[in-house]
Amino acid sequence: MGGGGGENVFLFVPNIIGYARLVLAAASFCLMPQRPGPAAACYGLSQLLDAIDGHAARSLGQGTRFGAMLDMLTDRLSALCLLLNLALLYPAAAPFFQLSAALDVASHWLHTHCTALQGGQSHKAVGGEVHPLLRLYYGSRPLLFLLCAGNEGFYCCLYLLHFGEGPSVFPGGPGLFRVGLWLGTPPAALKLGLNLLQLGGAARRLAAIDAAERPKTR
Repeated sequence: MGGGGGENVFLFVPNIIGYARLVLAAASFCLMPQRPGPAAACYGLSQLLDAIDGHAARSLGQGTRFGAMLDMLTDRLSALCLLLNLALLYPAAAPFFQLSAALDVASHWLHTHCTALQGGQSHKAVGGEVHPLLRLYYGSRPLLFLLCAGNEGFYCCLYLLHFGEGPSVFPGGPGLFRVGLWLGTPPAALKLGLNLLQLGGAARRLAAIDAAERPKTR
C-alpha cells in the first residue's frame, strides 16, 4: 500500500480527486482578498468534488483510511480558511467566526480520533453511543449533502455579500447573495448544533474508552 508493494493508494481515483480539491482550495485562498468571483468558483468547485470523490470511492471500491482523512482535512481546512477571511472582512463578528472555526475543527478531530480507536474507517462510519441526530446526519447521504451545501452556501454568500449584493433575484428585490445567505442560515445553524453534539458525544466516548482501559494498566 502507498509507497510499498501492491496497490498504490496514493493514486486511487478518489484520492486524485482529493488532491484536485486541495489545489482548488489553495487557489481560492489566494484569490479571496481581491478576486471574489474566481475565489468563490474555486471554493465551490472544490466542495462539489467532495461529493464526487465519495461516489468514486464507493463505485470503484477504493475507499481508504487515507482518503477519508484527506477528505476530512480538506473540508476542515477549507472551512477554517474561509472563516478566517470572514473574520477579516467582518471584524465586529470575528469572535463568532473564530469560535465557529474552533468548534468545527475540535468536534471533527475528536470524533475522528474516537472513531479510529473504535475501528471505524471513516468519521462518517458512526457506531456505538452516538446521538440519534448525528446517526441520521451521517447515515443519510442526501441529508448530509443538503446540510453541508447549505452551510457552505451560507458562509460563501456572506463572503460575496461583502463585495456586493449580486444580481437581483427579481426586479427591485434583494440580490442573489443575500437570498442565498437567508436560505443558508437554517442549515448553518443546525450544523453548528450538530458540531456541539459531536464534540460532547466524542468526549464522552473517549472518556468511556479510557475508563475501560484503565483496569488493564493497573
